[in-house]
Amino acid sequence: MSDENLVCNCKVVHKEIVDKVKSDYPREECVHSLTNLFKVLGDNTRVRIIFALFNSEMCVCDIAELLDMTQSAISHQLRVLRGARIVKYRKEGKSVFYSLDDDHIYDILARGLEHVCHE
Repeated sequence: MSDENLVCNCKVVHKEIVDKVKSDYPREECVHSLTNLFKVLGDNTRVRIIFALFNSEMCVCDIAELLDMTQSAISHQLRVLRGARIVKYRKEGKSVFYSLDDDHIYDILARGLEHVCHE
């Protein structure tokens, strides 16, 4: 089917449908925040860091070793992830351990992975 066949040629607005969708539509600031979340998740390194934190909290040194990157590069990406409330940290002596901020992050990435990997 060509794209021209997918154009609606009717001039009637289905008000009951529009009103229902409008009543369930998210607030503009929520849409903006969601867009920003997906921008942060649009980076390969940041997604790899998130997957690294799925099962265990890790320090920068551990993540850098796992991903074969410099600690400086990992620290930069962790700052971005912290700013987006995707990861959190805790200090233990001189060490700083990172983990996912909450289960929502796990759910978002797990569902996304399921979507792109299913056949």
